[in-house]
Amino acid sequence: MDPYVKLAKDTIETYIRSGEIYEPVKDDLTEEMLTLRAGVFVSIHKGEDLRGCIGTIAPTQDTLAEEIILNAISASTRDPRFLPITEDELKDLSINVDVLSPSEPISSEAQLDVKRYGVIVQKGLQRGLLLPDLEGVDTVSQQVSIAKMKAGISAHDNEVSLFRFEVIRHV
Repeated sequence: MDPYVKLAKDTIETYIRSGEIYEPVKDDLTEEMLTLRAGVFVSIHKGEDLRGCIGTIAPTQDTLAEEIILNAISASTRDPRFLPITEDELKDLSINVDVLSPSEPISSEAQLDVKRYGVIVQKGLQRGLLLPDLEGVDTVSQQVSIAKMKAGISAHDNEVSLFRFEVIRHV
């Protein structure tokens, strides 16, 4: 199993079963997980359905491993769209971990590619993010529209700042 996914899975299972924060064995972590800092999204699916997805645009923890642990707990218990995951569901879950590159400002939607880049849409304090290469999101305009909706920005409001980022997706 991919070490990033294994860390998220072990974290979720430990937290759901005991309420305790998982403490990984250092030998199970990659050098990158111990030294790199980056934003991370943990996505949890049950079958084809999204069951939780929480992440950070930029790093908030000292290591990538700590970022994965924090976001795995949040995705499994604090996604406001879903009830917390139960112990009975653990056997049916699949998990993805997306490690984000730093975002960069762009001047137009023409600089996006829905398969390659995620997008951040911002207006004032309102900000919405959509990861790249998501099933059912096939066009840049659809990607930007969903990100605007997540931010609470009108779909017709074109006075927004756009940012793009890439991810390394671990499945």
